[in-house]
Amino acid sequence: MRRPEPCVLELVSKLAREPWTDRPTCVHPVLGSVARAVHDHCSPRGRRELLPLAPLFLDTARTGFDLSARLVALCVSSAVAGPGECGDDEHRRLRNAQETACYLLAGRSGAPPGRPARWWLPALDRLKLSEPFYRTVVATEHAAEAVVVAARGDDHDVRLKRLLRQCLSLAS
Repeated sequence: MRRPEPCVLELVSKLAREPWTDRPTCVHPVLGSVARAVHDHCSPRGRRELLPLAPLFLDTARTGFDLSARLVALCVSSAVAGPGECGDDEHRRLRNAQETACYLLAGRSGAPPGRPARWWLPALDRLKLSEPFYRTVVATEHAAEAVVVAARGDDHDVRLKRLLRQCLSLAS
């Protein structure tokens, strides 16, 4: 039986001398989420074209709200600007994701965060858990959903590869 080609993150895990996985620890969790979603929505040819990007993922893991929020904002902007249709629930979730990202990028001033963040940010701040929760759970889900919406329409391989390259440039 022929073994399937690796995804870009599995190649990254080998380059980083980590165990074979699509979740290498050297990659920022939101960037990894974007890469997995892009991989899942590309054609086999598009997936192969992602492999040369592997070295750019190395050593992108870091803490803080900034990179996570920037990646979410970029992915949501790409989804909204793309040719794909967006349902009411998706549009509401993307709007909340964008509001939360902008709120965090503005240093928690200005317009309030998206509705769900209004309860978890203050609650987790008291426990000093809001940043890791955003970076590893909330932002990863927001970015992945935005990639799914951005993948709709023709020529999605080109758009998704461009989005992934833009995300990598933010992380470098």
